[in-house]
Amino acid sequence: MNTEAAAAASVADEQGLLFTDDVSPLPSDTGYRGPTACAAAGITYRQLDYWARTDLIQPTVRGAKGSGSQRLYSFQDILLLKVVKRLLDAGISLQQIRTAVQHLRERGTEDLTRVTLMSDGASVYECTSNDEVIDLLQGGQGVFGIAIGGVWREIEGTLAELPSERTADPAPAPSASDELAARRAARNAG
Repeated sequence: MNTEAAAAASVADEQGLLFTDDVSPLPSDTGYRGPTACAAAGITYRQLDYWARTDLIQPTVRGAKGSGSQRLYSFQDILLLKVVKRLLDAGISLQQIRTAVQHLRERGTEDLTRVTLMSDGASVYECTSNDEVIDLLQGGQGVFGIAIGGVWREIEGTLAELPSERTADPAPAPSASDELAARRAARNAG
């Protein structure tokens, strides 16, 4: 192994590109509204809305159905949003990102934390072992990597401090300070 590849592998190990420890299970009954998803992923609401409308990342808990409805994003959705943001920041084309997101969705979440996405600036590669990372670096293809396990932990920490909604929760009662909602409730009640 040449010294450049050895140095890259050493840096990769120090950064924890490939995680082998377990992460928390995905919360299955929790959804996050758009502003919370934006804060956790580090994106603007405009990006979130555009990506939902163009089917890049659709909310899997609850989609928008008309004016006033709230999209709810799952933990995995937010994980993918954050990965997309990092790929965009690295200069990857939206076409390549769509391919990578589709692949990650098809792959599922079971072993996602052991995946490192590597890129040469034009294409995105999936690596699941140190050997694959080293092979990619030796071929001169890898420029940067995104450890999905690290992104997972980062989002867990961020979401712990942000509001969430249980999907089984009933709709919140109208606030007494909202006169129009109080009138609607009174009219519906009797």
